[in-house]
Amino acid sequence: MKTLEINNLVLAYLGDSIYETYVREYLINNEISHVKDLQAESLKFVTAKSQAKILHDLINQNIFTEEELEIIKRARNTKVNTHPKSCSIADYHEATSFEALLGYLKLEGKEERIEEIIKIIFSR
Repeated sequence: MKTLEINNLVLAYLGDSIYETYVREYLINNEISHVKDLQAESLKFVTAKSQAKILHDLINQNIFTEEELEIIKRARNTKVNTHPKSCSIADYHEATSFEALLGYLKLEGKEERIEEIIKIIFSR
């Protein structure tokens, strides 16, 4: 199956786990040693609202290729039937599109590109 044929929500499902792993490693490498503190700090990165802001910041920095922007736009427009009560539907769509991009890049074997994006996020 071609990556572009995969449902955007499936790509986001994969991207969510990729992003969560990078965030957890980043926080642990910053010597946060209590789970409660790790959880609190992770919210700066992993909530739909924070992911939407991160995505907007990255778009404004022009770091995405045209191909990546197409994936983001396609995923942003994916119809969803539900979203968490803790965020707006707009933030949820933005977060889903960010996660879908990461899932897409992973399946395309572009781990170096994922790491470039992650480094930009953590250097903010």
